[in-house]
Amino acid sequence: MNKIIYTAVLAAALLASSMVPAPAAHAADTYTAKVYASSLNVRSEPAAGAGITGILTSGAVVTVTSEQHGWLKVKAGSVSGWVAGYYLKPTSGVSSASAAAASSGSSSTGNIKAASASGSSATVTASSLRIRGGPGTGYETIGSLQAGNAVTVLQRQGEWSRIRAASGVTGWVSSQYLAGGSVKTAGSTAAAGNSNSSSGIKQKSGTIRGKLIIVDPGHGGNDPGMLGTTYGTMEKDLTLQTSLYLRDYLTAKGARVELTRTREDQKPSLSQRVQTGQRLGADAFVSIHYNSSPKKVSGTLTFFYSEQDDLRLARAIETRLLGADTGLKSNGLSYGNYHILRENSIPAALVELGFLSNPVDESIVRKAAYQRKAAQAIAAGLADYFGN
Repeated sequence: MNKIIYTAVLAAALLASSMVPAPAAHAADTYTAKVYASSLNVRSEPAAGAGITGILTSGAVVTVTSEQHGWLKVKAGSVSGWVAGYYLKPTSGVSSASAAAASSGSSSTGNIKAASASGSSATVTASSLRIRGGPGTGYETIGSLQAGNAVTVLQRQGEWSRIRAASGVTGWVSSQYLAGGSVKTAGSTAAAGNSNSSSGIKQKSGTIRGKLIIVDPGHGGNDPGMLGTTYGTMEKDLTLQTSLYLRDYLTAKGARVELTRTREDQKPSLSQRVQTGQRLGADAFVSIHYNSSPKKVSGTLTFFYSEQDDLRLARAIETRLLGADTGLKSNGLSYGNYHILRENSIPAALVELGFLSNPVDESIVRKAAYQRKAAQAIAAGLADYFGN
């Protein structure tokens, strides 16, 4: 991570983001991770100002059991609590023997199907596909592919394929986003969409017209999100109304739009929101939120996770917000280790459109005029992203 992004991460850690609180992790969601910081404070709550319950040193291996707005709940021996997710990286979730077998292209278990020694060719159908260090979303991202990229399939394990890219990078990708070879292809929805050829591969046309954009209004249902400290404004109402404006502006530009929720009483899970874009073979994903912080801070903030997939999209949106006459300043870009970004196989950004904890911000963002201007700026940013 370069110095600019590292600085942005430290700044973001001081902000209490308005991400959906993650539910208690199920056993399948538990994984191990390694500390990549010389000294990492373990806190009693998922907040920078919470009490310190312990300290972890570089290289320490912990068990992660839950996630909440960029913080991870961990346990290591007698130490347990919350740490900033940026300083952890997932380790292999399989035994060392299995990991060795996977890296060598063979296995004694029956659920791995090896390809021929030379491998079979396949083509990427997703607009952006992450290459991971192992067969699962819990593994570290080690690269990315784009629609039309050719790969060599070396191995299959369940719904994952071990591939070698033209660049020489070898890793694992979701099989549903590959076509050809001996790999199971995606359904007609994922492979079709905005295809410009009979192969079903999406080609970048340099325009937003015809692109499928997923707009995600944060929170919903019995989760109001953040509550304004002055007027009691509910975040879930603001995110939905802003998203409806954004849908209208995008549609006017010729894009196709799908919302993850369209009503006040709906509350899709984080995984369901992500799966909406993957299921439909979308071209981009934007999550709308409003922020809160115990500190006196103001303005917007745009988050990304992957430098390869998300950063350019986030930068295009932030640039438009920076130049928009909304009445709020832009706080720039920040790395965000959020489920909604981390687990997305398509370019994704999360936009925080003001602090409900700030009386001035809240009074501004409550107004339809602000929501329309913010939505218009985001739509323009998306158009810039596809046009460049």
